[in-house]
Amino acid sequence: MPSYWTLLSWGSEGWLDDIAYGVFITVSLAVATLPLGLVIGFFVALAKQASEPSLRLAGNIYTTIFRGLPELLTLFLVYYGVQIGLQNIVRLVQPDATVEVNSFVSGMVALGVVFSSYASEVFLSAFRAIPRGQYEGGYSIGLTSGQTMRLVVLPQLVRIALPGLANLWLILLKDTALVSAIGLSDILRQTGIAARVTREAFLFFGLAILIYLVLAIISSFGIGAVERAVSQHEGGR
Repeated sequence: MPSYWTLLSWGSEGWLDDIAYGVFITVSLAVATLPLGLVIGFFVALAKQASEPSLRLAGNIYTTIFRGLPELLTLFLVYYGVQIGLQNIVRLVQPDATVEVNSFVSGMVALGVVFSSYASEVFLSAFRAIPRGQYEGGYSIGLTSGQTMRLVVLPQLVRIALPGLANLWLILLKDTALVSAIGLSDILRQTGIAARVTREAFLFFGLAILIYLVLAIISSFGIGAVERAVSQHEGGR
């Protein structure tokens, strides 16, 4: 029976190659999902504080749905539902056609909409924490609505929302483990395969725990650096 060091080595007898690929997929998925979720969340927050009732209603429905559904169910709806929908549409033109949805893109979209539903609440709270006089001050010096948002509101919004968004990033990093359910080779799937093949579940799932903890620690250092940079920028203005 191979030793632990052999199992945790590179090459044909070890599993580190596969697990390292899983780490790459996990980090890539989280990094790709983050901007998607932030952009959608920002616009949903704008909709929820708009003067138009229909926009507020749409924003509230969006957040209610995706905060209420389990993340795994949302992932299945995107992966299987979009695939079935596209296949039915394509078959109207070509009856024997089959459509396959990329699992990475499906995971990114599903996690992105869930992340955005929570991020929108963080942004909304940040918007409400900015005094109305900040907007009026921008208008009084001749700035347009867009310029006021970009030059006056956004810098303050980022500073206020950053702690909440940082927590959401750590949650997103952990939620990437769900994509193993649709066959994407992330950390959990790769370590799970290794555990089943070698029957060393404690070893490989313990390794997965350590990897996620290391990613969380690295993220914490990165978040701290961003917060310091934002504080220095605000202090230098």
